[in-house]
Amino acid sequence: MELIGIVQEVKETEVLGQKGFKKRSLIIQTKEEYPQDISVDFVQAKVDLLDSIKQGDTVTVMINIRGNKWTNPKGETKYFTSIQGWKINKTYVGKKSTEV
Repeated sequence: MELIGIVQEVKETEVLGQKGFKKRSLIIQTKEEYPQDISVDFVQAKVDLLDSIKQGDTVTVMINIRGNKWTNPKGETKYFTSIQGWKINKTYVGKKSTEV
């Protein structure tokens, strides 16, 4: 799947847990009749893909939607959904996209 939009923010890389799991979030606003602000997470080696991305860039982001099931100690089941980016291209009006 892909999302096309304008970069609103590129967050700093977070290092989580004792094993050093890396995560970096990108906020894009979709280009449609009713624009949506979407947070896309890039993890581990993919965090570096955001180094050349700046606020205001128009981008195409290739994504996977991830879902997780978790049961708490009370036996209640909860579901979590995340959007994970794995490729990003800057998009230029009237020109071909460039892979980052």
